[in-house]
Amino acid sequence: MISLLKKVYNKALYIYNIKSTLMLTPPLSDRFIFIGLLVLIIWLPIPFASNHGWAWALMEIGIFCSWIAWLTLFLRQKIKLPPLLSQTLPVLLLWGIWLVYITLQCFPLPYYWVDTLSPATAQLYRLANFGTPPPAISLSIDPYITRVELLKSISYALLFTLTLVLVNRHSRLRWVAYCLLMSGVVQAVYGSVMTLTGWEYGFFRSKTAYEGFATGTFVNRNHFANYLILSFSMGLGLLISQLRDTHYETWRQRLRAWLTFIFSHKMRLRLYLIVLVIALILTRSRMGNIAFFSSLLLTGFIGLLFARHTARSVIILLLSLIIIDLLIMGTFFGIEQLSQRLNTTHILGEERGDVYLYALNYWRDYFWLGSGLGSFYVAFPQYWEAGLGGYYDHAHNDYLEFATGTGLIGLGLLACIVLSSLSIALLTLYRRRDPLCRGIALAVIMGITTMLIHSLADFNLQIPANAATFVIFLALAWVSYFMPRHAPRTA
Repeated sequence: MISLLKKVYNKALYIYNIKSTLMLTPPLSDRFIFIGLLVLIIWLPIPFASNHGWAWALMEIGIFCSWIAWLTLFLRQKIKLPPLLSQTLPVLLLWGIWLVYITLQCFPLPYYWVDTLSPATAQLYRLANFGTPPPAISLSIDPYITRVELLKSISYALLFTLTLVLVNRHSRLRWVAYCLLMSGVVQAVYGSVMTLTGWEYGFFRSKTAYEGFATGTFVNRNHFANYLILSFSMGLGLLISQLRDTHYETWRQRLRAWLTFIFSHKMRLRLYLIVLVIALILTRSRMGNIAFFSSLLLTGFIGLLFARHTARSVIILLLSLIIIDLLIMGTFFGIEQLSQRLNTTHILGEERGDVYLYALNYWRDYFWLGSGLGSFYVAFPQYWEAGLGGYYDHAHNDYLEFATGTGLIGLGLLACIVLSSLSIALLTLYRRRDPLCRGIALAVIMGITTMLIHSLADFNLQIPANAATFVIFLALAWVSYFMPRHAPRTA
């Protein structure tokens, strides 16, 4: 009788556990939308980094269609609103304020309002109208391009939110991380082969610029370098999430462990990182390589500070990254050429330094509200002086470009979005013990610090592939912090 009761109890407990698991398992109705997100991640860098009108239009269409599909499932009650949206309400509110702000820049306002808020803008419109104040003008001096940038901003905000609602368990977080890594590896292999063989092809056509440098399917080697670093960051995070400190008593155990590592998945990850570093060196991008090693050292220090229980394995990994990647791989793939470029770098003595000085004068006239997102190429020519050659449609400094286009208010909003995501990634390292979430948080920290450093001398955030990938990094910071502790393994 007692044995029969035990069997009944065990059977009831088994059924209860199954029901509990089914209740906790998120519905899989959005599986194809998630697959679409993975395809988008891989596609973004391929067509010239999506930096052509048709390419970023495809990006926007893909994001909008994904959101329409998700909303359709939600309205049909196939999926539920994830709790992560309420938990990330502050950063979503910041995104909403940013979109409203950019909308106001291209919305017609009474002339005297604009004259009060931005006298330089009003004066420019008055001069364009032969000295007669128009009845209504916008805060942007080029409303058309600001509307184009507004559409991009909406797609980035939707991509951020789409990542929050779709990456709702560990398996999906791992899939996104591997797609970000492998997309960079494919680009690295392609760019390295094109450079080392001398074929010099980009995206289905011969390269017209940066011949002899690795560019992948990008046009600009600096933007390519930035994308490689973002992919490297995610690969490093995945590798660190699998590191464990194990003590061995005999040399036989150590030898067995090393042989196991050589044929393990961790070794493949390590090889992927080496491939990315080779391509990064072949770009000969000065600021890209400076940003890479600076962010790597800073992230390594933060990792050691917050993850003492894996300190030895992390130290070994970081040393191998510096010694093997920099010294050995650099010897074979031309790091001496890169060091020569670094030694001859004097920003203020270059033409780019003059651009920064003229852009500061430009910002003073549009200090608070800016001249309109994307309007740099319109306003800047009136500020440069004789002797500045070429045509500048970007400031070669993301801080200055956003400052001139959106003013101090817009720059502050973007800073709040980025710094809040960086803070939540640091909190993940401090509070969580989940290896994958900690590894992704470390990858996000390296990605953000890389972008903050690299943006001092380039305009990566004006390139859709880099900007969209960076937005996914920001979203993963929040995902890794709020990811449920015991997430199901179903994809």
